[in-house]
Amino acid sequence: MTIPRILAIAGSDSGGGAGIQADIKTITLLGGHAMTAITAVTAQNTLGVERVDTMSTKSVLAQIDAVAKDIGIDAVKIGMIGSAETALAVAERVKAIGAPIVFDPVMIATSGSALADEETIEAFHALMRVATLVTPNLPELARLTWSQPASAYQMEREARRLSRDFKCAVLAKGAHLDDALIHDILIEKDGRAHRWRAKRIDTRHTHGTGCTLSSAIATLLGKGLPLEKAIAEAREFVRAALLAAPGFGSGHGPMGHYAVR
Repeated sequence: MTIPRILAIAGSDSGGGAGIQADIKTITLLGGHAMTAITAVTAQNTLGVERVDTMSTKSVLAQIDAVAKDIGIDAVKIGMIGSAETALAVAERVKAIGAPIVFDPVMIATSGSALADEETIEAFHALMRVATLVTPNLPELARLTWSQPASAYQMEREARRLSRDFKCAVLAKGAHLDDALIHDILIEKDGRAHRWRAKRIDTRHTHGTGCTLSSAIATLLGKGLPLEKAIAEAREFVRAALLAAPGFGSGHGPMGHYAVR
């Protein structure tokens, strides 16, 4: 059996619910070999982020190079990037790898804490240009397109614009819409659309959903699945983890990755 080698480029979450910790759990449970390039170390729990220390750009690139030259990389997931300098440098480095790249444009933690400044968000453009897939939630999509989508129709319209401008596939995630159903919309590079709707899961334990979804998609792409199927299976993995949440913490708690079979 060939085990896909998945590189997660993201920040560390001391609470274990999101970031590199969620990536490693997800990649491992889906049958991949998880490798990491840590961009930042955060002190956080279910209530919020208390401190962020970013890694140097040289350190992040060294981590990428170390695994690339020895182990190899079948897919890349990019989450919290740390700084504009690192975003620009990582975009150049991962472009040369020649593997699928899933970019989750992390700006704000589930708790509401900011994880990217304006300069870093502007540098996301370089990462989107090299990405196979970009996975913004509604607030991230609004910031990236300078719009205020308030419906599934408007969300799809802005996702199309983002896909056209940066020549990448876009998965717009609609959990922030005021709707009883969750609407997720994939716009492929050729303009084809795929839509998913599912009943909303009533839980406050949603910390790490975006990290988990993007690393699951990357793992499944690394296994050779086509994009639409990889997203469909990744969505089911996230939903199962939400239902299995252990109930830790008094804020936005972690999901139950380990309970997913």
